Amino acid sequence: MNKTEILKQLQQYGRIMDRLRDAGILRSGNNPVADYTEWLVARKLGLELTPNSNKSFDAIHPRTKIRYQIKARRITESGKPRQMSVIRSTDFDYLIAVIFDRDFKVLKALKIPKKLIRTPFVRFSKHQNGHILILRGPILEQRDIEEIKL
Repeated sequence: MNKTEILKQLQQYGRIMDRLRDAGILRSGNNPVADYTEWLVARKLGLELTPNSNKSFDAIHPRTKIRYQIKARRITESGKPRQMSVIRSTDFDYLIAVIFDRDFKVLKALKIPKKLIRTPFVRFSKHQNGHILILRGPILEQRDIEEIKL
């Protein structure tokens, strides 16, 4: 299955998830987003995905051993459009943050150094026991952040 076929399938799934959410059956439209993003980023950057049970990072570069945490958000009409899922561990080197539109097209993909995770741009949530990153405002202007093409 090529990338175009995968995108078509994900777009159809997205429409189904939206209908189920509108009917009050589901509370989130993001269920497939994480796995697809990890696969897409690993393929593009030549990374090896870690087992799902690894809480610290999602992928590693086979040669350099650089560790990547990968987070994503699919923008829909409801919810917090640029808030990434909770970052529970900072035992990684870079965070890859990806924003999709409702049809799973990449709007923005960023490579963010770990040092920016513990800054005024990210808040710690005791309730969720992790860091909350919202991709908007001044963090997007930091020179250490690199935009990547997926």
